[in-house]
Amino acid sequence: MQAHVWQLKTRILHWQERPLVMGVLNVTPDSFSDGGQYLDPEAALDRALELEAEGADILDLGGESTRPGADPISAEVELARILPVLQRVRDRLKIPLSVDTWKAAVAAAALEEGAEIVNDVSAGRWDPQLWPTVVQHRAGYVLMHALDHPVAMQIAPHYDDPAAEIVDFLAKFLARAEENGLALESIVCDPGFGFGKTLSHNLALLRDLEAFRPLRRPMLVGLSRKSFLKLIGGSATLEITNEMAHLWAAARGAAIWRVHDVPAALRTARLAGAFGRGADAA
Repeated sequence: MQAHVWQLKTRILHWQERPLVMGVLNVTPDSFSDGGQYLDPEAALDRALELEAEGADILDLGGESTRPGADPISAEVELARILPVLQRVRDRLKIPLSVDTWKAAVAAAALEEGAEIVNDVSAGRWDPQLWPTVVQHRAGYVLMHALDHPVAMQIAPHYDDPAAEIVDFLAKFLARAEENGLALESIVCDPGFGFGKTLSHNLALLRDLEAFRPLRRPMLVGLSRKSFLKLIGGSATLEITNEMAHLWAAARGAAIWRVHDVPAALRTARLAGAFGRGADAA
């Protein structure tokens, strides 16, 4: 098994020179960064094409906000938001499409409309049919740690050793996923920055990212515009703080960055590659 290979539904992603950049497209009214901007499917299509033109390697489409405190929505509402966008972008984009969902019904419909990756904040815990859906479609899969559903995840989160406990969680769920038919080559791991973590927890995770190397799978990090980075550097210099965090993460094995600002992330990814810190997830 190669730690720098990601098997998707119809292609294989592999990289050596720099981290991959996953551009975020939220078609939600309430996401913390860009909520409400791309609710119109045509506006979402324009933004998807813009993200690709800016250099995104992957497009991650989300129809449900997972910000702290967000209330859940039904699969029907989520599908009503994302399907019109998927139907417009599937034949226009060359980069792979990811759907940010934990619901099997949403994942199935998105995969049938051309998505190749399921980006799951739940690690398969909240819908027992999600993993069978991923297996059926032979999709790429993001296995992420979250302490609880978004509505409750920031209520007094506690860890004795954040990195060690989350590595243990991901190792257990990697094994369970494989037992349920998911190919390990199809899975990348995400420690879940901000998903049931305080400032100190997030900083400990960032400091100890090398602890995730023994998982032997590529690591995805979602640091973009997270509130703990604003607390450190302030809102006025968030872009600089964000890219410093990306560069730090790359030096410790982060192979994929989920971002809102693709041009800035791509510049940093190229710098990481120049330093020889491209995608060493091993």
